[in-house]
Amino acid sequence: MIVVLMGVTGSGKSTIGTLLAERAGTVFADADDYHPLANKEKMAAGHPLNDDDRQPWLEELNRLLRGWFASGEGGVLACSALKQRYRDTLEAGMPAGTVHFVLLDGSPELIAERLAARVHEYMNPNLLASQLATLERPADALRVLNDRAPELVVDEILKQIDVASKI
Repeated sequence: MIVVLMGVTGSGKSTIGTLLAERAGTVFADADDYHPLANKEKMAAGHPLNDDDRQPWLEELNRLLRGWFASGEGGVLACSALKQRYRDTLEAGMPAGTVHFVLLDGSPELIAERLAARVHEYMNPNLLASQLATLERPADALRVLNDRAPELVVDEILKQIDVASKI
């Protein structure tokens, strides 16, 4: 099982991803850890990344996912994956249906509230508006509203992935 938890900053990707990986008995990776220093500095200064900034990062993440696939062990990746072309890059080179994208959704007000309550190494809360504007909601991803206890959100994700894998 390879799951990419996607969504804007503050949607809960790391929190839910860590718990999901524990429950599934697999590894967790946060895409933020794979950004080059230049990307981190740009975001910390309040400037959104462009597609040229993101492409090498997405290719590195694709290598990670392909490694998980090749090992047969799978994993959970927390990654914004805001545009369809980003998701295409992430799953390139793997059989269709190998990667389950899960959009962690929430109202802009809820997400802004979460961002105000946290300190992040470089993700400036002022970037939320640009991320919401960039988000291309996927038609083929599972959508889970992250507005309750993390354990309940993970329960729903596991249930939906199980149902989707039987179709």
